[in-house]
Amino acid sequence: MTERSKPRIGKVLWQDLTVKDAEAIRDFYSQVIGWEFSPVDCGGYNDYNMLPPGSDEPAAGICHARGINADLPPVWLVYVTVEDVAASARRCLDLGGKILHGPRSTGENNLCVIQDPSGAVLALYGLK
Repeated sequence: MTERSKPRIGKVLWQDLTVKDAEAIRDFYSQVIGWEFSPVDCGGYNDYNMLPPGSDEPAAGICHARGINADLPPVWLVYVTVEDVAASARRCLDLGGKILHGPRSTGENNLCVIQDPSGAVLALYGLK
């Protein structure tokens, strides 16, 4: 990602849906919205990038509730960019929220899944 195309802090960067049966829900959204899909190898199973018709750029992901997503409820998880994932995670705890996963490195970036005091779930995504 070039510096010019780097997302601004506080913006929704990505969204994906975590469910037990990603294939069935992938097919549901393909028929309801018209999304096409592209498999993403997750080591023994596939999650899916969902693409608008005729597009190569994904609009969202549909993921199995496995691996790091195993404890998530069926939820559209929104990823929001933050300056410092660890600092934002600490602030979440200070304000009565919970850490569901992380913070951890995703290679070039950092990720932490939090739950706010109302129970809503959000992913903090830090761009290095």
